[in-house]
Amino acid sequence: MSIEIINGVYKIRGNDTSMAGYRFELVKPFTTDKHGQGYVTVAGGSVYPPNANIPDRPIRIRCESEADYSVQDVEAPAVPKPTASKTKTEETDEEIIERLRGRFNVLHDMTAAVKEGNVRAMIVTGPPGVGKSFGVEEVLARNDIFDQMAQRPPKYEVVKGAMSAIGLYAKLYEFADKGNVVVFDDCDSVLLDDLSLNILKGALDTSKKRRIAWNTDSSKLRTEGIPDSFEFNAGAIFITNIKFENIKSKKLQDHLGALESRCHYIDLQMDTEREKVLRIKQITEDGMLEHYGFQGNEQNEIIDFIIANKKKLRELSLRTVLKIADLRKSFPGNWASMAEVTVMKRGA
Repeated sequence: MSIEIINGVYKIRGNDTSMAGYRFELVKPFTTDKHGQGYVTVAGGSVYPPNANIPDRPIRIRCESEADYSVQDVEAPAVPKPTASKTKTEETDEEIIERLRGRFNVLHDMTAAVKEGNVRAMIVTGPPGVGKSFGVEEVLARNDIFDQMAQRPPKYEVVKGAMSAIGLYAKLYEFADKGNVVVFDDCDSVLLDDLSLNILKGALDTSKKRRIAWNTDSSKLRTEGIPDSFEFNAGAIFITNIKFENIKSKKLQDHLGALESRCHYIDLQMDTEREKVLRIKQITEDGMLEHYGFQGNEQNEIIDFIIANKKKLRELSLRTVLKIADLRKSFPGNWASMAEVTVMKRGA
């Protein structure tokens, strides 16, 4: 039997982490311990959407009653996992491609859930140039199509780069209404600023009411008519290249742990050169270069060039694929020589 958690927590890295929206196979229904604390026992390995921080064993999710979870009519989707005896290097290329495709499918589904208001907040981590931002923006644009057709302002915004704490507060206020989504893409500087971080924690929180406050006087807020506190009812997505578990700073670890405990966390699990190459093959086979109109073997020549020179490239990413595709289209006679100059490391 599969259940979906409505209101319950599980302790991850010492922090109570909301399990709302996650589905599990039920092991033991709601019961209480000798102290009166209620919990439901589920199979951690069956979690959906996938969460690498949940162990592959029976776990107890704290909740107050059976009303804090619902029985599902369908079983939770099976999530492929490497067995203990099968490492990433032992996976076949086809298995890795399907694993990566599955992760991005989860990213797309979760983005749609944030847009619909069924999931409030999400963190997405993975290496640069693998399609994190594109996947999120594509889903949001597709779900906003009727607003575009009616020439109404979009109900989402993608914020990129550095941002001040007061700028963050103002942006959240602008998109605070239900149905909106704010995406923070490569805004890692907010993690280094305590004030920005506390505001972001409020936006990413999964509590029923998310109230964000600015507790110091500001002429900017007065001028723009922004109150010193407001309720944030929109969705929030934070996209980063930072792999949380690899951070060495204890202070930053605590901050990141606090963020992770507040929302869904998706690690796209693309850590090796082999995985990046296979991601490139998968996304090109799925049609990324279709608009170039390549004929015959032209697309395969680009992929073969990338594989042959993967250690020499400045960046092994989808962005590099597009750069080389531009050269292949513009300079069909000597595109490879042009690529050696523009996308390879000096002296490679």
